[in-house]
Amino acid sequence: MRQYFATVARGLEPIAAQEIRDLGGQSVEPGFAGVSFQGDRQLLYRVNLWGRTLFRVLEPLAEFPCRDAAALYRGVQAVDWADYLTPDQTLAVRATGSNRALNHSHFTALQVKNAVVDQQRDRFGKRSSVDAERPDLWLNLHIYGDRATLSRDSSGTSLHRRGYRPAVGPAPLKESLAAALLVLAEWQPEIPLLDPLCGSGTVPLEAALRSLRIAPGMLRAEFAFEYWPDFDAELWQRLQQEAVQQELSDLPAPIWGRDHDAAVLAQAQANAERCGVGDRLSFTIGDLEDLTAPADQGILICNPPYGKRLGEVEALIPFYRRLGDIFKQRFQGWTAYILSGSPELSKQVGLRASRRFEVYNGSLPCRFLKFELY
Repeated sequence: MRQYFATVARGLEPIAAQEIRDLGGQSVEPGFAGVSFQGDRQLLYRVNLWGRTLFRVLEPLAEFPCRDAAALYRGVQAVDWADYLTPDQTLAVRATGSNRALNHSHFTALQVKNAVVDQQRDRFGKRSSVDAERPDLWLNLHIYGDRATLSRDSSGTSLHRRGYRPAVGPAPLKESLAAALLVLAEWQPEIPLLDPLCGSGTVPLEAALRSLRIAPGMLRAEFAFEYWPDFDAELWQRLQQEAVQQELSDLPAPIWGRDHDAAVLAQAQANAERCGVGDRLSFTIGDLEDLTAPADQGILICNPPYGKRLGEVEALIPFYRRLGDIFKQRFQGWTAYILSGSPELSKQVGLRASRRFEVYNGSLPCRFLKFELY
């Protein structure tokens, strides 16, 4: 059993922890912006392949005192880097966290890199070069107080970047947040789903991937663990084949995306084609005033604009009021959810929320509000 740590968005730690348990993780413990767990190499691959709410999966290599740059250098040099990296391979370092002496992430990352390549030069007479885009080894150093944890990153680029979405609207949700909102809404594939303000389609797309049992990692070009010296290509191929065999061909219930902007809807359709569900989703153009319930019951999830400045917020008040009126008048029997970054605008919906979830959309604190429509 090996120790791992998955990084996640703030507020989503319990959801991510349950996801990892469902995938077979042991000793799962949610923490701040992450989840620690134990498992074997197969679990590491599976979590990367199937994780819908995660950013990265790290394998800690060392933990050590880290009061200053000298202590950091010593701690990194104590690792035998020949086990993880040859001088012919490339590396890159991400640094997070800080303390009084180490408060600049670029300097901290540089110290880690120097400690690794200095050890290589002393032992082999040559050293690895840095490749910030596609290195053979991604290292992650996290400083907390006077201690540091050094890990190798098994994911590479963030897992929320599925690979299907080069086309995005002006304020897109991260794929991982959209997947988490579906969990918070207690949506199941047998329940009709509508996003009336779908933008580039992230919520409907994440719902379709889950409904069709498509592993989100199957849409990515590669993972960082594929460059590790201990990479098991046969095991990885088997897990991918098993994932393909689990896929369904048809949605158990319809999923609709709707927006007033034809250009953004074209992006949504392009994204759907890119992840292989273009012929199974329904994207339609239409104004809010023309919105009606497409079924007798279902779940409605939307992420309306928040407005960042006072004038923008005031201009959006009529829109939120009308949104609440339409939900109340035309969606009896449905359950509606609104993601809002503005408490003032949330009040304008005119409906009493039965539940409130605190989540973050990037660095912005938001509320995910549930409304029972009778």
